Amino acid sequence: MFAIVETGGKQYKVEKGTTLEIERLKEKEGASINLDQVLLISDKEDTKVGNPFISGAVVSGKIVEHKRGVKIVVFKMKAKKRYQKTQGHRQELTVVEITDIKSSGAKATPAKPAAAKKAPAKKVEEKED
Repeated sequence: MFAIVETGGKQYKVEKGTTLEIERLKEKEGASINLDQVLLISDKEDTKVGNPFISGAVVSGKIVEHKRGVKIVVFKMKAKKRYQKTQGHRQELTVVEITDIKSSGAKATPAKPAAAKKAPAKKVEEKED
């Protein structure tokens, strides 16, 4: 079973037991967290897609550590103007181990967004007449 979760403005594909580096969270090391912005849950037989999120679905995890990412060097230069500027950046990260994926009572399917797209098209045609 896997899920696609959104956190820190990014989307991650997670399975039970996987470890991922996400944007820094405020919780302390060793704390458990629940990620409730689940976009998709799939096992071998069934796939549930949210619109945009699956209601009631939760991905549980444990914070392993807080760390800083690799340093990125930003160098700006304007030729023939004697202008040079160097900056650096290190992203603050949290390492999370996924412990459980739960989908409870969510019935969102890909057919619902397709049906919603057809309804506004009819309204537009009625207004033009």
